[in-house]
Amino acid sequence: MDTNVVVSALRSRRGSSAAVLAESGTGRFEHCLSVALLFEYESALKRAESGIKLSPEAIDDVLDYLAATAHLQEIFFLWRPALPDPADDHVLEVAVAGGCDAIVTYNRRDFRGAERFGIRIVTPPEFLLELEDEVP
Repeated sequence: MDTNVVVSALRSRRGSSAAVLAESGTGRFEHCLSVALLFEYESALKRAESGIKLSPEAIDDVLDYLAATAHLQEIFFLWRPALPDPADDHVLEVAVAGGCDAIVTYNRRDFRGAERFGIRIVTPPEFLLELEDEVP
């Protein structure tokens, strides 16, 4: 999950980002996380301008949950720069190292080039539709 999905999920309990976050840890999909990505989540979620109305302690609880339910991925390689926005390269690195099928994000343009690594880029609504299609 890209940071913008997690931020969006905590801004509003309604919407596809919140639904994706709610599915994390349920076994319907596995999400990957690195230390760098977890720190990015924390930084973005705790910024005053994030629009998140949760206490720092509540945000820490969400981060702890994400860390506890994620496939924690170490990164042993760097391809930087690989994407149009170099700030997103570490998200791609986690996805490739973790063998992910997709990166869930609202910023498709920032991940142009991810297909070279076999990674699809999907929005939260698209991802939720894929999850629905997998239900027997």
